[in-house]
Amino acid sequence: MESFTAGLISLEEAQHTMLAQLTPITDSLSVPLTEAAGRITAVAVTSPIAVPPFDNSAMDGYAVRLADVSRGEPLPVAGKAFAGAPFSGEWPHGSVVRIMTGAPIPPGCEAVVMQEQTETQGDSIMITAPVRAGQNIRLTGDDIQPGHVVLDAGVRLGAAELPLLASLGITQVAVLRKLRVAIFSTGDELQPVGQPLAAGQIYDTNRFAVSLMLHKLGCEVIDLGIVKDDPAALRVAFEEADRQADVVITTGGVSVGEADFTKNMLEELGAISFWKLAIKPGKPFAFGRLASSWFCGLPGNPVSAAVTFYQLVQPLLAAMTGQKKAALPPRQKVRSASRLKKSPGRLDFQRGILRQNAEGEPEVHTTGMQGSHVFSSFAEANCFIVLERERGNVEPGEWVEVEPFNALLEG
Repeated sequence: MESFTAGLISLEEAQHTMLAQLTPITDSLSVPLTEAAGRITAVAVTSPIAVPPFDNSAMDGYAVRLADVSRGEPLPVAGKAFAGAPFSGEWPHGSVVRIMTGAPIPPGCEAVVMQEQTETQGDSIMITAPVRAGQNIRLTGDDIQPGHVVLDAGVRLGAAELPLLASLGITQVAVLRKLRVAIFSTGDELQPVGQPLAAGQIYDTNRFAVSLMLHKLGCEVIDLGIVKDDPAALRVAFEEADRQADVVITTGGVSVGEADFTKNMLEELGAISFWKLAIKPGKPFAFGRLASSWFCGLPGNPVSAAVTFYQLVQPLLAAMTGQKKAALPPRQKVRSASRLKKSPGRLDFQRGILRQNAEGEPEVHTTGMQGSHVFSSFAEANCFIVLERERGNVEPGEWVEVEPFNALLEG
């Protein structure tokens, strides 16, 4: 085991090495709110208005003055106030105003009594509960004051954030430009998805999967296709990718085969920080620097490529856009409902199904075969079962750590 794992670095060391070197991009532009979904805020966004913009009722009920309530007598209804249609008439002393949730508070109102705490007596109402000053009144700016920061820089704009900005009357937002990511695959055996296969060929599913994930992360994808296992062709591809992109991602060509030229090409054109990880699947993952871009070399096996993209490239892309929220969900301890095969030596990311058992307790089941070629395991799974580097086989009932999939791998 020692010889097999010699020179391998841990996932944590790899993540630290990558993130410590990065400088987030700062180029920004202003886009309409309607076109900002998935974009990253370039600067903090402040509110131009108070929320709520006026004192309003938190309940359906009656606007009252405290002096009128203290009499303990039935109070006639002087009028009505609705959201969008405030009470505008004269409000005589000794009376109340019928008011709906969200309606502006009439001048002189000191409290709102919910309708459940009143009794109707003809055209008047009797208040049946104690009343305190300010109850059920939402004051101007209670939620947000003008100039208050509502979103920090580095926030991905989605279904929670965009309606908030719209509610503040914001129509344009400053966002970072999209990260430019160039991708290509290496290998004489690869054929584009949708083309007929010749003898010995396989489909280039890795580049297809990586492109899908990059689009989901809001990147601008520069697809350079399939590059043959030829040093001259690889050099052209690397130089073209480096000219166009912030990040260059390749799949295949970073292991130790005789035709894996990517590592040698990187050593000529840039600098490699590391290229072997103590994880499974995903041992042959390369990270380094080209003249103008960062480089990530994913393994050729489909599951290995997906795992390393998820665990390493995804956080790198988030860091390059200054995103504050962690890219990966926190892990949690649950019991395994399955026997899991594991050899000590590498941190293992097995695909699992996290669900509740009959007693309502969370437990995780294996998806079955865990080979690095079995991509169907991702279609069934909703989490990684993360098995420690020196751990061996796991028996049913043992505690294991699981990492639920985030939106990148969810359906």
